[in-house]
Amino acid sequence: MAESKNNVITHGLSGKVGDLIVFRNVNGKTIVANKPKERTGELSNEQKTHKKKFQQAIIYAKSAIADPDTAEAYKKAAPKGKSAYNLAVADFFHAPDISEVNLEKYTGKIGDTIAVTVTDDFSVQEVSVSIQNSDGTLVEQGLAQKAPGSVQWIYTAIAENSSLDGDKIIIKASDLPGHTTEKEEAL
Repeated sequence: MAESKNNVITHGLSGKVGDLIVFRNVNGKTIVANKPKERTGELSNEQKTHKKKFQQAIIYAKSAIADPDTAEAYKKAAPKGKSAYNLAVADFFHAPDISEVNLEKYTGKIGDTIAVTVTDDFSVQEVSVSIQNSDGTLVEQGLAQKAPGSVQWIYTAIAENSSLDGDKIIIKASDLPGHTTEKEEAL
């Protein structure tokens, strides 16, 4: 693959020339490459699944960029040389990661807190917490609040929970494309 620098003839050129070379524009540079090989044969199931997911990512990115507020958010976060559109496509492929659930300050009393560490390649939109008794009955549920300047989300208990034996906490985190990650912790 060759790169064309300051060439008035090839600057901005894109497309195929004959059956030999292809010109592409990448980050404001004209790239010259061999013509890609034609695909032959049937796609595997894994390839079909990936192709479908990529199509969904393209649809998401187009709708995200069509919304001025979302487009601006992606534009601000895009590193140099990467478009807001490309960042939106990449964001579609990554669900949030719940890496830690800190239950040290939760004893079952109103006002106790649960700290959850959640990260995403772009933005975590919402973290919800539900607490269930050992028989599966719901004790409480609600949204955690993001701690300023941190990747931690804090949930403050709103109901009394007299017995924690066998109880479980279910954390759900979602991102801008709508992917949800769930983690369950026993008390």
